[in-house]
Amino acid sequence: MNNTTEIDVRGMAPPGPFEIIMPALQTLAPDAVLQVFIHRGPFPLYDVMRESGFVWQTDKLDENNFRIRITRAS
Repeated sequence: MNNTTEIDVRGMAPPGPFEIIMPALQTLAPDAVLQVFIHRGPFPLYDVMRESGFVWQTDKLDENNFRIRITRAS
C-alpha cells in the first residue's frame, strides 16, 4: 500500500509553503510519507520538523527543484 501524500509548493512565496505543509504534517499518520516539491531549501521548516519529531530526506532534483520526503521519527 502506498501511503504517500504529495504537495507541490514550487514557486509560492513565503509563508505560503509553510502554511500548507504544517497542517499536512499535523495529520501525517505514523507510517505515512509526506513528499514535498519546493524550489528552495525550507530552512525554517527544518527547525520546526526537528523539534516536532519528524525526519526527512531532501533531494536536489535540479538547480531550482527539491523533493523532501518527511516521516515521523520512530
